[in-house]
Amino acid sequence: MRIERVDVYGYDLTYVHGSYVMSGGRVIETLPSTVVRITTDDGVEGFGETCPLGPAYLPSHGAGARAALQELGPALLGLDPREPAILADRMDAALLGHAYAKSAVDAACWDALGRATGLPICTLLGGRRQESFPLYIAVPLGPVDEMAACVEARRAEGIHHFQLKLGADPREDAARVRAVLEATTDEEVVIADANGGWRLQDAVVAARLLEGLDRVFFEQPCPTLEECLYVRRLTTLPMVLDEVISDTASFLRAWREDAMEAVNLKVSKVGGLTRARQLRELAETLGIRLTVEDTWGGDLVTAAVAHLAASVQPELLFTVSFMNDWTREHVAGYEPRSRDGVGAAPTGPGLGVEVDLEALGEPLFSFVT
Repeated sequence: MRIERVDVYGYDLTYVHGSYVMSGGRVIETLPSTVVRITTDDGVEGFGETCPLGPAYLPSHGAGARAALQELGPALLGLDPREPAILADRMDAALLGHAYAKSAVDAACWDALGRATGLPICTLLGGRRQESFPLYIAVPLGPVDEMAACVEARRAEGIHHFQLKLGADPREDAARVRAVLEATTDEEVVIADANGGWRLQDAVVAARLLEGLDRVFFEQPCPTLEECLYVRRLTTLPMVLDEVISDTASFLRAWREDAMEAVNLKVSKVGGLTRARQLRELAETLGIRLTVEDTWGGDLVTAAVAHLAASVQPELLFTVSFMNDWTREHVAGYEPRSRDGVGAAPTGPGLGVEVDLEALGEPLFSFVT
């Protein structure tokens, strides 16, 4: 089996609740998402998607993904998509960095492998360890009453894990957390996530204000690992690291420093399912819990996340996000679909979803043998 055609599509994803506000004045309403389709010489197809969360979240952006895929496309022709590790090696040889762009190709190869073997990706990743898993919802940064009202509305939909976007004035942020705690019960989890928005002094103040609060997890308070470590030594709040964990080396360094109890594993941040599986196995070996998700995306991103999440040991899966619940547009029939705050991986071969090519329109560019 050989890749004989690569098509790259683009479409826009809009946030279902209007404006998605994060620390540092970052506001998201619409983002460009990129879809890769590979086609093999015997007609097997595979799809993958990448959608960076704007140009100021990680070193990535929508146009950058498409430019990187222009470079990568020719190197993919003639390769066997059933060998994702070799594909990853070839992509690294063709283009340094740009893991987020490579992620879409990697997912497309796993999809093709699943379709060729008749197996869902979670089986290929090691097995479907759980039939379903809890989902979280991110609550955009805003006034205290608006954030509390958002949490109450999502609770009515069955969500019990809430990631509060913080990183503003630490005293105001502490008031946001307390208001949400009052609006929830002991069955809910509250994650105080600054997305690296505090520098050291404000992060220390925030940690002290939140110290001792039950059901609160502290996520990525500062932009650097060094700052997060400093804060870590001054608080007993359980820590989740996200943006500073991008590969095995950064994961191991943080673990050696006793930096976290959990890691936010974003598929595109680490370069796709192939690298994410490595980090999943490392986390399981070390006893580190995982949030499994991606930076942003639609149905195809959600399907890849669902399969990875289903392959995690249940006791080590912290929570998951279905990004297609956060967006208006759907290119695979709004599947996989969450229900009452719970998600599950599709059971069909590969990603287990069917892409509507008419919804994607004509390719932005293609490569053919």
